[in-house]
Amino acid sequence: MTDSYDLYELEINGRTVNTPIALASMAGVTDAGYVLARKDNCGIAFIGGYSIDAPAMDASREMAKGGRAEFLFDDPIAAIKDEVSELKDCGIITGLNLRGCEPASFVAVFNAAGSDVIYEIDAHCRQEPMVKAGAGEYLLKDTDKLSEIIRALKGAGATVSVKIRAGVSADDAALAAIIEDAGADIIHVDLMDFGTAKLKEIRNNCNILIIANNSINDFDAAREMFSHGADIVSLARRADKATLSGIRAGIEVQAKESGWYNSPKQLCRGGDIRSLAFCCMPVKRCPLIPFLDKIGISPKEYHDFKVESVKGTKLESGESTCFGSLAWCCKSSTPCMFRDLSLKRVQLPQREYMRLKRRLSENVLKRIFETKKGIPAVSEDGED
Repeated sequence: MTDSYDLYELEINGRTVNTPIALASMAGVTDAGYVLARKDNCGIAFIGGYSIDAPAMDASREMAKGGRAEFLFDDPIAAIKDEVSELKDCGIITGLNLRGCEPASFVAVFNAAGSDVIYEIDAHCRQEPMVKAGAGEYLLKDTDKLSEIIRALKGAGATVSVKIRAGVSADDAALAAIIEDAGADIIHVDLMDFGTAKLKEIRNNCNILIIANNSINDFDAAREMFSHGADIVSLARRADKATLSGIRAGIEVQAKESGWYNSPKQLCRGGDIRSLAFCCMPVKRCPLIPFLDKIGISPKEYHDFKVESVKGTKLESGESTCFGSLAWCCKSSTPCMFRDLSLKRVQLPQREYMRLKRRLSENVLKRIFETKKGIPAVSEDGED
């Protein structure tokens, strides 16, 4: 049996993510019992949402009176501790989806529940009582408060996710950069009806882990999300055993065959910023140079980033390729006799080639985001 880390190379809180599938929170539904019934086919589970301070709890009570399912507790922290305890040894990583108004409320939960779980700030709930209370979607309009909560949790030592709803902020690209700059580890985005275009916009503007949510109902839908920037996909209402197991099996096959389970489309076919790992030298008219210009990276910087990133690896070679190095070659799914000849010469299987391309992508993105901030979206589209 192949090791999960070998397949996906995903770790959170020092723990391997078994599969890049998450259970999304659903108020009044997603608790420990719900998760345990699905634990064989997910790697992360966000339980809740839990309202954790007086304004949010009052909003939950008002919403419950209107017929909405809610988790209501006199002592929410004690209830959360019990839920976390039930999931402690189940083999998946627990996340807590929390709705609150003040940083201290989130830190209080962290102090009680500890550092083994993910703390997800719910900036997603759109119910009017919650927004009026200053929680949920309200935080997408008051990014100073959102940033304050992120910084408070990070200062306490928490792993932080922010659950957002696409299209609520006036500028999701800027929002992604704000969330990253405040120190969050994860953006969990409900894409609504925007689909992969919005996902790519967010991917191009932050270099943290992204969970994509909404309409993930089979492996093909998951694969589209992965190829446009998602590291993990999450399911809510469609999180039945058959759907989850089908998606998990498809992702595992993709990982074993390709070597990079969420590899992007190539830039010239609508790929996100990660696809720079597959681009040629910047010497001809193609989408690359306009993209570099848009993100504020010069062709020379791009060239130097890639050359430095492949030094000492098998990607440095490739005398028979167009530009003398596998650093400039396309993804393995694109036919190329020159690339394949070079791979054979250096005894590099295509799966390992793609794993090295993933390393290259990670190194290039790290350098880009260290050099430039606030990278704007790109609008190119196409098919792989």
